[in-house]
Amino acid sequence: MNIAIGSDHAGYRYKELIKSHLQTAGHVVKDFGTNSPEAVDYPLYIRPAAEAVASGECERGIVLGGSGNGEAIVANRVKGVRCALCWNLESAKLGRQHNNANVISIGERMVTEQMALDIVDTWLATPFEGGRHQRRIDLIDAV
Repeated sequence: MNIAIGSDHAGYRYKELIKSHLQTAGHVVKDFGTNSPEAVDYPLYIRPAAEAVASGECERGIVLGGSGNGEAIVANRVKGVRCALCWNLESAKLGRQHNNANVISIGERMVTEQMALDIVDTWLATPFEGGRHQRRIDLIDAV
């Protein structure tokens, strides 16, 4: 799978960890930065990652920051992106099953390294249920 990834300085360490994890699993990862823990303005890195998913260049996307909140907000401003803020396995699973989330946001300050990796794996492995949820996705995308 082609996966976009982007972070600010507060999510940089987990971005690098997740990128390596995904590549080891055989995924192609397009890294939109940042490329160091130096302070940056997160929209400059998150928006291009989200746009890569919306355009079809990448099938999914992962954005990271300190809390993940700002990154989720930026990603969700891009038409065609449904970004779920994930803080545990259940939020990752339901983000896919019910919301067909094509992007997730993770806060480095909010979860452990192992939980971040488990969130990513759960989200990637969980299918969208469709059915009644598709009707709601259609309503979201109609806006």
